[in-house]
Amino acid sequence: MDTQQVSAPSRAPSAGVVHINIRLTDGYTVISNRLSQHRGLSLLAIGLGTYIQSLPDGWRIGVKALAARFPESEVRIAAALRELEQHGFLRRTRERVGGGRLATRTESYNHPEAAVRGRGRGRPAAPVVPAAARAVPVAAAGPAGGPAPEPVREPEPARVPEPEPVRVAVLESEPVRAPLPEPEPEPEPEPEPEPEPVPVPVPAPALVPAPGPRLVPTPTAPRKPRVPLPAPQRPTEGLYAAAAGLLAGLHRTAPLFLLSEEDVRGLVPGVAAWLERGARPDAVRAAITDDPPVPLRQTAKLLRHRLATLIPPPPPAAVPVVPLQNCDHCDRAFRSSVPGRCRGCRDARACADAPCPTGS
Repeated sequence: MDTQQVSAPSRAPSAGVVHINIRLTDGYTVISNRLSQHRGLSLLAIGLGTYIQSLPDGWRIGVKALAARFPESEVRIAAALRELEQHGFLRRTRERVGGGRLATRTESYNHPEAAVRGRGRGRPAAPVVPAAARAVPVAAAGPAGGPAPEPVREPEPARVPEPEPVRVAVLESEPVRAPLPEPEPEPEPEPEPEPEPVPVPVPAPALVPAPGPRLVPTPTAPRKPRVPLPAPQRPTEGLYAAAAGLLAGLHRTAPLFLLSEEDVRGLVPGVAAWLERGARPDAVRAAITDDPPVPLRQTAKLLRHRLATLIPPPPPAAVPVVPLQNCDHCDRAFRSSVPGRCRGCRDARACADAPCPTGS
């Protein structure tokens, strides 16, 4: 058989907590697992009970003092103290002191069950003495032919009383408040007999409201005429070539709009009408390809509809500009569609031909 190597390090667990413990020589408190692993207490109550057991005698542990020490509210701290009282880890009593004041005496127990047994017998519970410490009778063989001596009994060791629970007496300056009685559980209501079903009267056919108007048109309803595809007023080869190039290159910026040659040929007049009205090619491309429906099934029909309904208005008519002319007499510039004399020269000539009313 192989010899087990006791010096080999133990294998760490693959999951769960791994304790890295360092031997403590000061600044520690022994806490019972009855408190730290209690299944009936909340985490706040366990932490508060651990903190109270680590305090020295005479430390203030009132609700207001604990609320000033920890971030929890007074309501949560008071609820945690009540939990500790219900499970026996804490006991608070009111006692009268000098000056007509009341003091709260708080007792913290690290072993509530043992403390309860000790109070029941009027003294602390005695510890269990291990079997190795009890007296064992020793039988020795007597002289030949003589009776065996009686067994020697060692006196039983004195019972060491169990250490008393830690008790903390604190004088609280809180006003006297009578404890609120816990509400008694309400008795379960007796099941009421199920009511008999009431017959529902069926409305007469005459009271049924007439159906409302049909919102969806019937298949035979006349459809709205489709807007025709626009066409340029003065078509040119350059205008049609620019429109065809724009439609053939739509898939470069919008991959969904890949058109066939027949679709491009049918949509060229609409794009040419947009370009004739002064729309830039990038503006036309963005207007007819922006925000397509998902999924896009009929690309050519969508482009035809947008070219027909979103076409910009025609630009306003240009105001004719009257050209400048030089006066034949004074060489002054004036606006007129035909050459000749300016207004001043014409007026002066009219005055010279006819008697001037001013006498000049």
